[in-house]
Amino acid sequence: MPYELEGVNQVETEELKEILENDDNEKVILDVREPEEYEAGHIPGIPLVPMHTIPELVEAFREDKEYVLICRSGNRSQKVSLFLKANGIERVTNFNGGMLSWDGDIKAGKEHHLKSEKELTEWQK
Repeated sequence: MPYELEGVNQVETEELKEILENDDNEKVILDVREPEEYEAGHIPGIPLVPMHTIPELVEAFREDKEYVLICRSGNRSQKVSLFLKANGIERVTNFNGGMLSWDGDIKAGKEHHLKSEKELTEWQK
């Protein structure tokens, strides 16, 4: 069941699967791990936006979207969630447990790596 931690909504595997199935265009799901972690295995279709690049891309995040953030265990994505909230993006959700708890499909290799504000803006449309 969804719950809150430090003011950030938390979801676990089953809730994330529901979010992925219900693709409502209001939620933007991002993987905030490092490229080598992402390439070793990620949820298919989810783009990579490494945690260290978030501060330079923060202007591209939109207040009318909800962001669901994924990392290895849920710690980095929680930190990114708190950072976004501190920068005016209130609708953030952390995948608590991260990829360590994910039991769904996984894809290896490069897929989507958003490196600029323009790429992030385009992805959110």
